[in-house]
Amino acid sequence: MSAPPRIVSLLASGTEIVDALGLGECLVGISHECDHPPHLLDRPRASRPRFDPEGLTSGEIDAAVRQAMIEHGSVYEIDEALLERLDPDVIITQAVCEVCAVPTGGVREVLGARGIEAEIVSLDAHTIEDILASLGQVARAAGDPEVARGPGRSLRGRLDAVRAAVRDADPPRVLGIEWFDPPFAPGHWVPEMIKLAGGRNLAGEAGQPSREVSWDEIGDLDPDALLLMPCGYGLEASRADADAHAERLREVAPRAVAEGRAWVVDASSYFNRSGPRFVTGVEILGGLLHPDRLPAPDPRHAAVWTPPG
Repeated sequence: MSAPPRIVSLLASGTEIVDALGLGECLVGISHECDHPPHLLDRPRASRPRFDPEGLTSGEIDAAVRQAMIEHGSVYEIDEALLERLDPDVIITQAVCEVCAVPTGGVREVLGARGIEAEIVSLDAHTIEDILASLGQVARAAGDPEVARGPGRSLRGRLDAVRAAVRDADPPRVLGIEWFDPPFAPGHWVPEMIKLAGGRNLAGEAGQPSREVSWDEIGDLDPDALLLMPCGYGLEASRADADAHAERLREVAPRAVAEGRAWVVDASSYFNRSGPRFVTGVEILGGLLHPDRLPAPDPRHAAVWTPPG
C-alpha cells in the first residue's frame, strides 16, 4: 500500500477542500492566508505577502497591490526553502486572480528552480460548477477520486434546498460591491450565488472577472438590496470599510439603506473564496433576501448595515 500523498495548499479554499474531503492528515503545509478550519492551522506556512495590509485603507491596499504587481509581478512570495523541505507530492494553487492568492505560474517557477517534483493542482474556478468540480480535482490528485462523492452530494443538496425555497419568489434587485476604493462589481461565482438565493444581480457578470466600475456607473441603479462584501474582509472589517464610504453608499442605494436592506457580510469566508463554504454564503443570502422562506443568517456572518451618524 502506497504512502498517503504529502499536500501543500497555497490557497485558502484549497485547504478547506482538503478538509472537506477528509484528507487533513495529508496536509503538510498551508498558505499565509489560510484561516479555516482551525484544526489545520498548525501547519507551516509556505507563502507570505509582499506588504502588510494591517491598518491600511482599501484605497491604500489597492495602491500597494498595484505597486507590487509592477515591481514583482506578484503580490505574494513563496518560502522556497520551506517548500523544498516539505517535499510535497501535490501543491494546490490557482490561476484565477494574481491578487487573491499565490498564482500557478509562480509555483511552476519555484519548482523548476529548486528541482522539486510535485503535481500542481490549479483550482481555476470561475463558476459554482467549477467550485464543485474542484473537489474532484483534489481527490484525484490525492489518488482517491471516490472521497469527493459524499461531500459533493451534500453541497449540491443544500443548494437545491435554497433553490426550492425561493422558487417563484419575487426576486429583489441586488447590487453587490466587492471593493470600495475603487469600487468593483463582483464576478465569477457571486452573481450565480445571488441568483440562486432568489435575487436579480444588477452589476457584474457570472463567470467573468470582478470588474472595476465608477460610482457614477452604478449611481442610478437604485437597488432593492445592497450587499457589501469587500474581498478578503470579515464581517467587522467589511462594516468598518462600509462606514468609511458611507456617503457614496447612501448615494448609490438610498432606498435599500433607508429600508434596512443593506447588509455587510463575512465576505472572506462565504463569498470571495472558491471553497465549500460558498454554499453557506448562498444560504446566508437566501435568508437575507427572503426571510419569509429561509432562516435568518447567523449575526456573526451577516448584519444590517446602518450608516454612521
